[in-house]
Parts: sequence; structure tokens; C-alpha cells
Amino acid sequence: MLNGKHLIAGEWVDGPTSFTNAPVRGDADSFAAGSPELVDRAVQAAEAAFWSYGYSSRAERATFLRTVADEIDTRGDDLTAQGMKETGLPEARLQGERGRTVGQLRLFADHIEAGDYLDRRHDAALPDRAPLPRPDIRVMQRPVGPVAVFGASNFPLAFSTAGGDTAAALAAGCPVVVKGHPAHPGVCDIVAQAFEAAIAKTGVDAGVFSQVQGGDHAIGGALVQHPLIRAVGFTGSLGAGRALFDLCAARPEPIPFFGELGSVNPMFMLPEASAARGSDLGAAWAGSLTMGAGQFCTNPGIAVVLDGADGFVEGATAALKDAGPQAMLTDGIAAAYVSGVERIKAAKGVETLLETAPEGRTATPNLFAVDAATWLKNDALQEEVFGPLAIVVKAKDANEMRDVARHIEGQLTCTLHMDDGDADMARTLLPILERKAGRVLANGFPTGVEVSDAMVHGGPYPASTNFGATSVGTLAIRRFVRPVSYQNIPTSILPDDIA
Repeated sequence: MLNGKHLIAGEWVDGPTSFTNAPVRGDADSFAAGSPELVDRAVQAAEAAFWSYGYSSRAERATFLRTVADEIDTRGDDLTAQGMKETGLPEARLQGERGRTVGQLRLFADHIEAGDYLDRRHDAALPDRAPLPRPDIRVMQRPVGPVAVFGASNFPLAFSTAGGDTAAALAAGCPVVVKGHPAHPGVCDIVAQAFEAAIAKTGVDAGVFSQVQGGDHAIGGALVQHPLIRAVGFTGSLGAGRALFDLCAARPEPIPFFGELGSVNPMFMLPEASAARGSDLGAAWAGSLTMGAGQFCTNPGIAVVLDGADGFVEGATAALKDAGPQAMLTDGIAAAYVSGVERIKAAKGVETLLETAPEGRTATPNLFAVDAATWLKNDALQEEVFGPLAIVVKAKDANEMRDVARHIEGQLTCTLHMDDGDADMARTLLPILERKAGRVLANGFPTGVEVSDAMVHGGPYPASTNFGATSVGTLAIRRFVRPVSYQNIPTSILPDDIA
């Protein structure tokens, strides 16, 4: 059953107003809407909890993370049913996403038990060093304090209430206040119930986790501007993310805002690969473009090709023609997709290769083409359209392809499709692409982000607001810790992890 309320420090709390979700099927559910006062209550509880949770053992935190994962699995059927109702995502996708969600919670539990993230270093004292002695200095990573997390629309589990940001912050020792996403408040409600059960079973301070649902932009503003919040994790649109980023920077005491804001994830189709397997690559690209109705932040929306890539374009066009309509996550996202299609179609010099007319809350693919010279003059053609829309950028030669690579904005991913004969050309592109993206692929598609030690999901702005961070993988914990040096501190009072 849904509580329809906010979970704040172990209590289900009503709000001053209410809102309803907008399900793809079935009756709407009602939920309490948040307020700045409820945000303050949640953050105050998180700060109070930090004095115990932030100084708890790694084993205790690992147990809590694993218990949360177990409680989410216990509610698996309910989460799948509610997710299908609210988002229109298919059963298999939601089950897979739940597996990823609990998997990353357990991965972080293993990660903190190993202790490598602490990056402990010790410079032993040199009392007899001349001309000056050296003190005893130790350093390790410590949690920053309460963290605000904003759920994402397109991943109701893996990037939402118990998603990667929450898992990383809790692993670090940081209490979390989640702003539930209005696209799937029922899923957020059920996951919060899993946290409630895990808190009761493990005995951690209830202020370690709170969730405030709904509300207007003032709720998000109140959360990121609260003086006790020490960092923010966000996945969402460029406009919303930039607004919150600016609020964080404008605080009397600015805090880091780790925002993942979107990307068009360009692919570079090199000539040998295009000639040998262009049609197959085009069909595979279409599959990646339409996966989840194109509602992935790693959706590869641009393919840069050279003359002779007709087979690739034809293969993609044919495959996209066969793609049926898919439900979008919200009515607003569906409307924004239609608007984006019209914007690209109306741009000067753009050729329409495939045009479809989606209805209501569904999306169907659209494919366009433009020469590289025109694309280079129109930065609007780089802007993300959330959905199954793609642009083929036609470069006249290798030099122009490199010009395109140099001109692209920051990306989550860039991809090279190449055969052995393309190695020399790929070698000249790779140094450019690694400056543009957090992840560079060869002969694959960026949809599908492995949760692992070596993964980077981030990149230069506007892909993310901090190019040195990742929101996926164990490196994500670095966002919520900071180094502290201990000079000549007696070992009898040092933290256990460094003594």
C-alpha cells in the first residue's frame, strides 16, 4: 500500500497540500506535497543523524546498505506494478532496473568494507630532520555531511530514491534527504518504505534518510540552499540543473552541485567500418536510439559519417521505420519531444530522412541529416532532444570530421565505430574525444551503463557540472567525502579507520 506522505526521520508526515500522479493506466494516486518547512525538518534530522552515522563503522554502514537492498527486493512485485503504472516502462525493464539498484547498494557495501576509498596516507614524524623536524601527518577521506538527492524521471529506481547518488552518499557516511520525483511518486513511496524497514532492523538513526515528495520549485530551492546541506546529487534537464547549480554557487557558503544534465553522445563512423558493415551498424544504432523510447541520458543522438556511408544511413532508416510507438515517461516529456522534433525539422539546411507523428503520450522515431559545415554553424543542432530523434552529420573528409569532434560540447559519451584499417584515423580522434566525454567507446553503443569500479558517468559541461566526478560506479563515493589531515594527533583519539 502507498502511504502517500513524506518519510521524515522515521515518521510518515502529511503536507499542506496534495498532488496526484499521472499514470499511463489505472486510477491516479494522491500524495502529500512538500513545503520548505518539511525540507527544514528533514535536513535538521539529517544533521542530527550525522553525528552518529558519519562516525559509524564501515561494517555498520555496509550492513545498512545491504538491508536496504534486501527490503527493496522484498517489495519487487509492488515496485514493478507501480512503475509500469506510472511510467509506462515494461515489466522486464523495471525488473532489470531493480536488479541494478540493489546491485549498486551491495557493491558500495563491498567497496567501503575494502576501505580503498579512504585513500589513507601516513608521513611518519622525523623529529631529527634538519633544519626543521617533520610532524606526524596522516590523511584519509571523511564524509561531508547531509546530502540532497534529486530523483530522475527516466530511472524511477536506479537514479531515484535509492539510486546511485543515495547509495554513494550513504556509503560515505552522509545522511540523505531525497526530493522525490513527481513522475513516479508511488515508486518513491514504496522505496521509502524499504528504507523505513531497514532503519528499524539495523538501528541506525532515523534521520539518516528522509524523502520529501512533490511541491513546486521552491522545494528544490529550499533544499539546495539549506545551510546544513553539504552537497547535492542531481540527474535531470539542463535548465533545471543549471538553476539549482546557480543557487548552490550563490549560497553564503557555496557547496558542490554534482549535476548530470544530458548529452547527445555523438558516434563517429569511420570509413572502413562503414564500408564493411554499414547497414548492420545502422540497424544497431536504430535499436539503441529507440531503447526505452530514447529516454536515456546516453542515447546516441548524433552520428558523424563520411561520404560512402549510404549503407549505414539506409540501414538506420529502414530499422527506424519498423519501430512502433512507445509510451513516454510523462505528458510533459512527450510534449517536449514533439517540440524538439519541430525545432530540428525547421532548422536551415536540415534534411528529413524519416518523419513520424506520435500521438498523445507516445513517441515514434524521427531521423534527420545535415552537412557538417551547416552543423558547425548552428549550435542548436547540438541540443539534446529527449526521445528517439537522431541527426546524421555528413563530413566531407577526415579533417572536417575532426572539426566536428572539436566543436562538440561536453558529453557523457563519445563512440568510435572502426575496423583495423581505421586505426590511424581513430588515433587522431581519440585525444579530441577524451577531452569531450567521460567515457569513450569503440564498436558499441553507449546505452547501458555498467555499474563497476572503472565506470565514469559524467563529463565536461553541459553533460555534467563537475567533470571530475561520476554518478555511476564506486568512484561516485568521492563526491561525498573530503580529505582531512591529522597532524600529531594521538593515536588514542584518532578515528578507527586511520589509527
